[in-house]
Amino acid sequence: MCIPRVRYQPLMARKCLSLMVLRVVSWDVCRKLILAVAVLSTANLAAPLSSIASDPTDDLVSPVMTTEEPCAGKRVRQVSPEYSGTKVYHSLYLPKDWKPDKSYPVLVEYTGNRFPPGKGSGEVKDANLGYGLSGGEKFIWVVMPYVQVGRRENAVQWWGDTEATIEYCKKNLPRICNDFGGDRENVFVCGFSRGAIGSSYIGLADDEIAAFWKGMLTHDHFDGQRTWGYPGSDRASALTRLKRLAGRPVLICGQNASSVRHQYLESHEELADFSFLDVPTREIFNIPEGPYIHPHTDLWMHRDSEYRKQARSWLAKVLHGDDE
Repeated sequence: MCIPRVRYQPLMARKCLSLMVLRVVSWDVCRKLILAVAVLSTANLAAPLSSIASDPTDDLVSPVMTTEEPCAGKRVRQVSPEYSGTKVYHSLYLPKDWKPDKSYPVLVEYTGNRFPPGKGSGEVKDANLGYGLSGGEKFIWVVMPYVQVGRRENAVQWWGDTEATIEYCKKNLPRICNDFGGDRENVFVCGFSRGAIGSSYIGLADDEIAAFWKGMLTHDHFDGQRTWGYPGSDRASALTRLKRLAGRPVLICGQNASSVRHQYLESHEELADFSFLDVPTREIFNIPEGPYIHPHTDLWMHRDSEYRKQARSWLAKVLHGDDE
């Protein structure tokens, strides 16, 4: 957003100097006048933000993960039988309207790397994107782990043991759907940062895991957009994975989502039904004046904004068809 600067200080300084020389008003009056103009100018600079996001006091707050038994409106830690006795776990959230005899669409999330400036710990328990996308209603929300090498704990940086991470999802997603009413025909994979890449790097690693998804939503980064320091991060490998989408819908969100299109996917639009959404997180959170110091964050979906509305609208359209 381009906001013109209001240049008031030099003018006011000259006026105050003249007033002081002429002894017409006191310095105290002049000081108060400068402060008043400064307040008005600051208000004018902040005004455009009201069209981008709502009152921050209305922000969603992700539920704290507990070790309780799964129930409606709770986010709980679960350890699969294969990893009993280890620190490997996933989180499960059942929506506020959950009933044991009903069926629900599922959001499967992969979270970002540890990144303190964006308030990211890299931990399953601290993921946020899926909760913001659903608002805690109508969807089962699962955050899958990256299994660390050694298979004793979750990885907070990159993929850990890639094969173990892929197998964990293959085993546990069907189990969760069977146990808690997940609709196997309406499962979406989503992710932020590392997880945005992982939605494809893990979620499209082979035909078996790729078959789970009805659609994909990512925020900040995308598989093949650039090369990283792990095997298979090159574009050719990424495109092989993306072919497994077979035309299914993908929403690519991010601070520069349009660049992913123009610099990368514009030449490969046959692979999926791609949509792109540029999300100005810096303006949404009024950085650096607001509570967040970095725009690379999965918390943008927790604040009501036109961009969250568009993401939720995309999800509803894919889920229910053009009638939604």
